[in-house]
Amino acid sequence: MAEQSSLERRSQGAQSDFRLATPEFLLQTQGLRQILPQGPLASLAKRTTDFFSRCDEGPALLVGALPFDVEGDDHLFQPERIGGSEQIAAAEQAAFGRHWLVEPEPSAAGYAAAVANCLAVLKAEDGVTGGLSKAVLSRSLRLESDQPISVASLLRRLSIDPSVTVFKTPLPEQAGLAPVMIGATPELLVSKKGDQVVSHPLAGSARRSSDPSADRQAGRDLLNSEKDQREHRAVTEAIFDVLSPYCMELGAPDGTTLRATATMLHLGTRIVGRLKDRDTPVGDLLRLLHPTPAVCGMPRRRAADAIRSLETYDRGFYAGAVGWIDARQDGEWYVSIRCAEVAGRRARVFAGAGIVLGSDPQKETEETSAKFQAMLNAFGIDEHGRPFQENAA
Repeated sequence: MAEQSSLERRSQGAQSDFRLATPEFLLQTQGLRQILPQGPLASLAKRTTDFFSRCDEGPALLVGALPFDVEGDDHLFQPERIGGSEQIAAAEQAAFGRHWLVEPEPSAAGYAAAVANCLAVLKAEDGVTGGLSKAVLSRSLRLESDQPISVASLLRRLSIDPSVTVFKTPLPEQAGLAPVMIGATPELLVSKKGDQVVSHPLAGSARRSSDPSADRQAGRDLLNSEKDQREHRAVTEAIFDVLSPYCMELGAPDGTTLRATATMLHLGTRIVGRLKDRDTPVGDLLRLLHPTPAVCGMPRRRAADAIRSLETYDRGFYAGAVGWIDARQDGEWYVSIRCAEVAGRRARVFAGAGIVLGSDPQKETEETSAKFQAMLNAFGIDEHGRPFQENAA
């Protein structure tokens, strides 16, 4: 292998560790041996093929993150070794401060205004060929603690919910800092193992209730919601359309069901297929699927244009994907939602909502607040930075 740069020889400490804990398996790696040459999503399959053809040392595995923008640089790397403790700092006490500054970007009112503007565009382009039919708008919260943020404690708290995939991955260095992205995503973008391909998109959401009766009613309302069913159907049909030419078999054996996490209810459809060519690289499938209508909108390019004009910040790796690729070009990738970027005493959390005709700006803003809570619960604070007494340590 060519001599590695100083960036490629970055510390093998915890900041370079990768973790992907699904309800079915755990992948954990340690250290950073070599970074895959960066590039856009369209070149991922070729770059990974070239990498493994030259790789004669270290694990035959690449792990890391894709950004939301398909033209942006990804961040995948070969780890030093696979494995590590399955325990997440079990004896560690939570190292969070008691005082937090929270800066919304945009504000709740600003986000509601963006939703209203998006609805105006949807109405104007309704029925127009190639016109916008859905856009997923997001907002973020910048957090700053009076103490360093414990990533291990965040992971431990996120792992309490067994229904989600908990992840941690390093991000490119910024201003001398080594940020990590951590999260607890409920959504599988694509899994490719041999000739089997699986995707489990989610679209259409409702906040859970602590009251069992109200929670059951929220689930029934979501299943019966014409707006949410329409939004979900558009997402699943788009994925079927993309995968069908590559599959000899493709279906949704369980149909559309409720997917429950600790804080949210979602409509979900598990799509399972058998590839015509088992050697199809997972990078090609990622290129076809990402970003799905669940995090971008429809049509994809028009929705991405609307997001750029209506959102006030760069998403970076939020609403991208986190996962792995091996030398057989198999891999598994999860949508990086319900996540945070963390560096030192600072963090940034994200949440989005799908905007279609029939959306209500206030309700969509409330939905993002509910989605924030999946991460904020791990930090032990609410949307205004007030600590939860029961989470104080």
